[in-house]
Amino acid sequence: MKAYRAALLRFDSAGQPVHDTDGLLLTAPDASGTERVLACGAWPALAHLLQTPETQGVTVQHWPGKLIAPGFVDTHVHYPQVDVIGSPADGLLPWLENYTFPAETRFADPVHAKAVATVFLDELQRNGVTTALAFATSHPTSVDALFAAAQARRMRLITGLCLMDQNAPDGLRNPPSAPGRNDAAEHSLAQSAELIDRWHGTDRLGYAITPRFVPTCSDAQLRGAGELAARYPDVWVQSHVAENRDEIAWVRQLHPQARSYLDVYHRFGLLRERTVYAHGIHLDDTDRALLRDTGSAVAVSPTSNLFLGSGLFDFEAAQRSGHLHGLASDVGGGTSFSPFETMKAAYFTGRMALESQGGTPKPGLSLKPAHLWWLHTAGAAQSLGLAGVVGNLVPGAEADFVVLDPQATPLLARRTAAARSLDELLFAFIILADDRAVADTFLA
Repeated sequence: MKAYRAALLRFDSAGQPVHDTDGLLLTAPDASGTERVLACGAWPALAHLLQTPETQGVTVQHWPGKLIAPGFVDTHVHYPQVDVIGSPADGLLPWLENYTFPAETRFADPVHAKAVATVFLDELQRNGVTTALAFATSHPTSVDALFAAAQARRMRLITGLCLMDQNAPDGLRNPPSAPGRNDAAEHSLAQSAELIDRWHGTDRLGYAITPRFVPTCSDAQLRGAGELAARYPDVWVQSHVAENRDEIAWVRQLHPQARSYLDVYHRFGLLRERTVYAHGIHLDDTDRALLRDTGSAVAVSPTSNLFLGSGLFDFEAAQRSGHLHGLASDVGGGTSFSPFETMKAAYFTGRMALESQGGTPKPGLSLKPAHLWWLHTAGAAQSLGLAGVVGNLVPGAEADFVVLDPQATPLLARRTAAARSLDELLFAFIILADDRAVADTFLA
């Protein structure tokens, strides 16, 4: 058993925050060696657990003045885009063409893929992110490199081979099984199945069937991806939807018979539980109901949406419809690995005036600090179908947590010292904190 004492933050079954100013977290390994939460609560209520014969000699790691919180969950991030973060562009499609696609072609080299995987996971961990649903590239070497690096850290990570057999540059488009053949779609799906068999469910790793987005996938590839999802119901599905108006117009040209961008995926059997679509900015209520009814989720990526000028996610409509959604960095379109930056951008997005379908401005939404935090921890885990597994400190959960320092910078220290409530404390972190506030990150 291991014991940790500090202030504690966690969430109840209704998503409401539970805060102990002096708390105790007890963990122990299961049969596989994964550390799990045994108990979590107020020190006065749980201290007696350290007085039993079984706990004799257990040393309490004490962090006075610090906050133990659930590890952050990033529902959408691109590991091959680490080196293009902060690249200027006029919008999504020019950004992909000029920066993203050229960078991703380099991941055919296993040495390069391994080196970037290390940097990528270092950045996640340094910023307190303990679970990520990540894009790799169209090269199996990129998938193997990221899985191997995450496995070495015992990190919970989900990724998969990027499917893109059309409208993509040479070196990035899925290749056929042999020169002269015309079976790129079939070959990429066979490679995906091989990677599922090799990695999915190994330690804390999960596989995601990953069509990049509709324009880069042929009908045959999308159809095959849906069939693969039906064949492996416990793997994830991830892609992009309704991010940019130019992208939406392109999809409409390619699939004029579909009701909407999201409907294209639905027609190919790619909406179900454990399915996460990034962005979802330009959806209507029919789309949102479809997400809700199929158990599919949206990964909300506010720093990316603001950086690329894609639009503003409608948090109010998402809450009204009840579809799953969680926060995401979307690095490298996103501008930071830091969950604090993501939560801050989500707050700004909610506050900014949005337009209804009729074009009538409506007042912005003030997202509560605890709810923003939930959307990046327990709520994000729920979006991934991992509620109670990660993203929260509850008995039985994997012991992923962060130790946060409210005195990491002079201004943060001054503001947190004056906080009169939990909301004020959490909001001070959201607005003022960065990676310096993450004193330590624990992975199971």
